[in-house]
Amino acid sequence: MSKVYIFLADGFEEIEALTVVDLLRRARIDISMISITGNIKVTGSHSIGVMADALFEDTDFNDADLLVLPGGMPGTAHLMEHKGLDILLREFHKKNKNIAAICAAPSVLAAKGILTGKRATCYPGFESKMTGSIVEDTDVVEDGNIITSRGVGAAINFSLSIINKLMGKDEALRVADNILYKGYK
Repeated sequence: MSKVYIFLADGFEEIEALTVVDLLRRARIDISMISITGNIKVTGSHSIGVMADALFEDTDFNDADLLVLPGGMPGTAHLMEHKGLDILLREFHKKNKNIAAICAAPSVLAAKGILTGKRATCYPGFESKMTGSIVEDTDVVEDGNIITSRGVGAAINFSLSIINKLMGKDEALRVADNILYKGYK
């Protein structure tokens, strides 16, 4: 079974994070919500409190197949500043392991050099923060081991792209069909 970790910081975009969690669990992918705040309860950018599954400092990421960064503000800024997450993302990049980021969060990957020479997308207005990447104006971009997406409106396609990456197209289409979503091809 695939193992995915999604990182929550105060000010994360709830739809982007919870859509990923919900759809991956429907695909029977083991996904854990990890708080980088030092508290199990993390508050999203729209004042919705979410109970994470674990704290960053208590988690061993050796079994991870993919890491996910949701966007939102100031959540993205908190992800950028977290020292442990910085080390983890750089290790994943060196090992060419899977990383996904949505909305403003691809800018975190760009700032760490992870998107250098790669095609990517981000929330409109963040293009200038995508240093070294080839920015595309589309909802989801997959380039090798990196998946990026534009934001809330693309959260379902982003999630289905992660499922496709880990479980294959048939599973992504099965989940899309089960939620009556016709926008994934």
